[in-house]
Amino acid sequence: MNRKTFHRHTLALFAGLCLTGASALAQTFPSKQVNLMVPYPAGGLSDAIARVVERPLTKAFGQQVIVENLGGVSGALGAQKVLASPADGHMIYQGSPNELILAPMALQAVKYKSEDFRMVQIIGAFPMAVLARKELGANNIDELAALAKKSAAAGKPLTYGSVGVGSFYHILGEHFAHQVDAAMTHVPYKGAAPLFQDLAGGQVDVSFIVIGAQQMGLIDQGRMKVLGTLAPAGKVEAPFLKAFPSINDSKVVKDFAYNAWTGYFVRKDTPEPVVQALNKALATAMGDPEVRKQLEQIGGMLPAMMTPAEATKEYEAQTARFRAIAKSIKLEAQ
Repeated sequence: MNRKTFHRHTLALFAGLCLTGASALAQTFPSKQVNLMVPYPAGGLSDAIARVVERPLTKAFGQQVIVENLGGVSGALGAQKVLASPADGHMIYQGSPNELILAPMALQAVKYKSEDFRMVQIIGAFPMAVLARKELGANNIDELAALAKKSAAAGKPLTYGSVGVGSFYHILGEHFAHQVDAAMTHVPYKGAAPLFQDLAGGQVDVSFIVIGAQQMGLIDQGRMKVLGTLAPAGKVEAPFLKAFPSINDSKVVKDFAYNAWTGYFVRKDTPEPVVQALNKALATAMGDPEVRKQLEQIGGMLPAMMTPAEATKEYEAQTARFRAIAKSIKLEAQ
């Protein structure tokens, strides 16, 4: 046997062994406890989402699934722990644009890239709206744009609150200011609770943020108001927001449809059979009517389940979209 023939046989044997190993891996995964890494402390929305998924995913896997909470650095501490764990699918990251797309661009302390992760499935989407203090002199998006321009010209720009520099809500506020060509002042908070408290108390003008039952309660009490949702033009994504127009129905703002989605991610080098198994188990778990009910109770909507290829394509599209926004608003890492 000459060298070329030997080389071909060796490669064929190696490929066959890889395929056999991958098939065996798919059949044995998961072989132990699976951890859902939630990059925030227990008790918040992210934790609540994980608790909804934990039990049905345990059933789908036939192995115990445990929620692990590790907050810090805008979700980066949890992400870094996942990246430091074996790429075998037994450590899954629960993430969103905040932690995986925006944080690497906005925070110098974050050393990973979006591409270091692979999205397996989006499991929840939460509606967003433009909320304003009750006495703000604007009752819709066009009036808000006009007021923002007038205030900026007078040297007293409107304020918008977010849950921190580089957060989804910060980027959307800056994106709106860029679209309407009016400077606005960013006011970062350490969480949503103090932000809503100040919005209801009139200390900050507006916020581009997730809206749920708690915020609707404040709106019903007249303590804050909705200027518009972030649903696509002419479409209502959440039943409790059907009375409000979309920001995309305004005359001055277009292509501003967003929701706060949450998905599950693994290291990019996780074997394909494991990704396939994870994707299938998540689709099974999210197909449970009780899961849908519980997700809706915390303000979420269950999106259509995707194949691994579709999930990868969606993640790439989301990453490209947010990077384009970051570039347009000249976002700089701090």
